[in-house]
Amino acid sequence: MGADMSMPKGSNTPVPTAALRVELGWRSGSGAPDADASALLLVAGKVRSDGDFVFYNQPAHPSGAVRHEGKRRSGDLVTDTLLVDLARVETPIERIVLAASADGGTFGQVPGLYVEVRNAADGSVVARFDSTGATVETAFVLGELYRRQGGWKFRAVGQGYSSGLAGLATDFGITVDEPQHPVQPPMPLGAPPAPVPAPTPVAPPVPAPAPVPAPVAPPTAPVRLSKVTLTKAAPSVSLAKQGGTSGALRVNLNWQVRKQLPGWGGRHGGAADLDLDLCALYELADGRKGVVQALGNAFGSVNRPPYIHLDGDDRTGAVSSGENLTVNLDHRQDFRRILVFVTIYQGATSFADLHATVTLQPQHGAPVDFSLDECTVPSTVCALALLTNTGGDLVVQREARYLVPERGVSPQRTVDRAYGWGMNWTPGRK
Repeated sequence: MGADMSMPKGSNTPVPTAALRVELGWRSGSGAPDADASALLLVAGKVRSDGDFVFYNQPAHPSGAVRHEGKRRSGDLVTDTLLVDLARVETPIERIVLAASADGGTFGQVPGLYVEVRNAADGSVVARFDSTGATVETAFVLGELYRRQGGWKFRAVGQGYSSGLAGLATDFGITVDEPQHPVQPPMPLGAPPAPVPAPTPVAPPVPAPAPVPAPVAPPTAPVRLSKVTLTKAAPSVSLAKQGGTSGALRVNLNWQVRKQLPGWGGRHGGAADLDLDLCALYELADGRKGVVQALGNAFGSVNRPPYIHLDGDDRTGAVSSGENLTVNLDHRQDFRRILVFVTIYQGATSFADLHATVTLQPQHGAPVDFSLDECTVPSTVCALALLTNTGGDLVVQREARYLVPERGVSPQRTVDRAYGWGMNWTPGRK
C-alpha cells in the first residue's frame, strides 16, 4: 500500500512474517506534548509477565523479537520506532498491541498522530493508520499485530484511555510501580456504632493440624513508568532519588543530520561519513585522572578502574545503537567526577544542524534524557553531562555546552581547560 493510504478504523490487512519497523509519528508544535511508543505481547489478552511490556524503560523483549529503537526528529515531524521481528515471536504469543502514551498532555493536543508499519528489509509500507478525533485521552492503542491462519495481520484499532500509560498497561496485566493509598470504606452518616457482642463461654478448641503452606511465586519488581528530562530550567537530577544507585549506567548518544550543508562532508559529503566520538574525562576519589575514548583505544574497563567502558565506535548515529558508555554504579564511591563529552572526529567542521539526544539509563531507576541545543558556533567538541559525587550520590548535570577549540588545540585539551581537569595531552589516533 502507499504511504498516503490510511486504513479505516477497525480494518485489517496481512503483513509479512518478517522484521517490521513500527513507526509512531506526530507533528511537534506549540503546546504539543511528547509521545512514546510501546508494545505489549499477549497470551489470551494478557501479558505472561511484566517482561512482555516493551517501552522506553524496558527497551527490549527477552526473546529479542521486539525492541524499542527510539525517537527521531525531522523538521516538525517526530517519530518513535519499534522493531518487531515476527519470525522470532514466541509461539504462545497471539497478539502484539502497539500503543502510544502522551507525556505532559493529552492526545487532543498531538497533531497528525499515526502508526505506520514498514518492511524493515526494503522500507516498503505494509500498513498505516492515521488516528483522528482524540480529545482527553492520554494513551492510545493505535493498532495490533495478531496471528491468523499461520500468518500475521495488522488491525487498525484507535482505542483511547484517559488513564495514561499506567492505566493501559494495568489493563493488560502489568504491575505498575505507583504509590498506593489504602481507602477506608466510609461509615454511613448518622449510623450508630456497631454493637460489641457479649463474650460467650466456649469449649477449649481442638488443635487443628498445621496447614501446609502453598508455594509462593517470588515477587517481581513492578514496572517503573517514570522518566526524567533535563532542561535549562531543571538541569540536574540525583541518581539516588531516581533509584539509580547500583548496577550499570548506560550513557547513549544518538544523532542525525537535519540537512546537508557545505560544512558537512566526508568522502561523499554525506552523513554516513560523519564520525562522532563519545568520550569521558574522569577523576577518581584517589585523585587519579584520565580519559575514556576511542582515540588511542582508551576504551576503559567496567570491572576495574576507571569503572567506565566505551562500548564501541559507531559511525552511523543509528537509534538502535549510537555511541554508548557504561558506568559501573557499584563503584560510585570511587568516582569524584565524570564529564561526558563528544567530539567530531571526521565528516564535519561543526555540530550545526546536528540533532542529538543523550540518554542516561540506570539498570535500576528512571532514565534521564535531554536534547542538545542548536549549535550556533563553529564547535567540534560539546560537553554533554557532568556527574559529580556528592555524599555518595551521583548528581547528573546537563551541560550541553559547545566549545570552540583555539587554533592548534585539540578538542580534548579544550574540554580539559574549560573544566579545569589538569591533564597532559599527547596526539593520538584510532
